[in-house]
Amino acid sequence: MPRVISVHSYRGGTGKSNFTANLATTIALQGHRVGVVDTDIQSPGIHNIFGLEAETINKTLNNYLWGQAAISDAAYNVSETIKLPGEGKIFLVPSSVKADDISRILSEGYDVKLLNDGFRKLVKDLQLDYLFIDTHPGLSKETFLSIAISHVLILIIRPDKQDYQGTAVTVDVARQLKVKKMLLVVNKVLKSLSFEDLKHKIEAAYELPVAGVFPLTEEVIQLASNGVFCLQYPHHPVSQEFLKVAQEIIN
Repeated sequence: MPRVISVHSYRGGTGKSNFTANLATTIALQGHRVGVVDTDIQSPGIHNIFGLEAETINKTLNNYLWGQAAISDAAYNVSETIKLPGEGKIFLVPSSVKADDISRILSEGYDVKLLNDGFRKLVKDLQLDYLFIDTHPGLSKETFLSIAISHVLILIIRPDKQDYQGTAVTVDVARQLKVKKMLLVVNKVLKSLSFEDLKHKIEAAYELPVAGVFPLTEEVIQLASNGVFCLQYPHHPVSQEFLKVAQEIIN
């Protein structure tokens, strides 16, 4: 049965979209068919990481939500764009970056049930093994209704007091929604900190497993979302940490 994975954070700037793109790619490298949906409709951007230029995007998630296109027609095979080796595939459903479209979503909202129906349709049409949902940061009805249908919820957290407090609230709400499985990922950690101590501290605080601890590295900053990190630096410790998290999802 295909698995649906939501990647979420309480605040922006946690590296959520970069994480989603790299984890999805790492799983596709294992030979799987992977879909990614950018539901961060208010501030879309994951298409940049996958090398999908805005001017080449004709249909988006917005068009599906407005009844203008089937969701599968808004799915782009980015496997060739990022030069993905092997038999795996990645399909991306981007959100519109047009100011008018973003403004319309902000003023009108959208039908979350239609969105969730679209997820199921996408999995079936593209015969996906995994579907990743890149969510909008923060707490909202739309975000949590999507999270509720997920098999796995990954929460991105930085070693920051605001992140700690916001993640605690997010975890409580997710538990009320009876999310099947939750994993924590700690991102942008200074190399001077003890990763193992930080991992144990966070696991004890939230009573949840930490699937990965990612350092703040110069190579990630230099790449600046211009490509998928694990493809450009396959032997880097960060890429190895993505592989570790991928195995947790696959298993």
